[in-house]
Amino acid sequence: MVLSLRNVQSSDLKQLITIENEGFSKEEAATKEAFIERIQLIPDTFIVAEKDGEILGYINGPIINQPYITDDLFEKIKLNPDQGGYQSILGLAVSKQARKQGIAKNLIEKMDELVEENERLGITLTCKQELVSFYEKLGFVNHGLSDSKHGGVSWYNLVKLKEAN
Repeated sequence: MVLSLRNVQSSDLKQLITIENEGFSKEEAATKEAFIERIQLIPDTFIVAEKDGEILGYINGPIINQPYITDDLFEKIKLNPDQGGYQSILGLAVSKQARKQGIAKNLIEKMDELVEENERLGITLTCKQELVSFYEKLGFVNHGLSDSKHGGVSWYNLVKLKEAN
């Protein structure tokens, strides 16, 4: 499968919302307004995986100053600084028909490259318990339960610090 990874474009919105709603409950899913804001403000850290013009998955999140995601980020974000900070991941989803093909791993690896290129401290995300082992295999360390109450479920803080050269 030839997969291309590229920065998001506003024309991707409809496909992105479909994938988001396949991957997250109504309470957890980002709103159309949140997607529009992310597309406008952080296209540099909003990557889509595409094959033959169809979006199969995406990853996005702003650069933040602390190692853990806070719930306010799901509501309001700002432009990314050029360097430093932590790459947060607010959303990572793969369409139902394209799962278990390594797309999520490819998207995380692309974020690893961006962390390196922009001298970030590392990557931070929250995930549900059933996904902790997936992220641990990709080098993330489980920092335990998050304070997040997003979508009314329990989340775990996972952090992957940039490798020292």
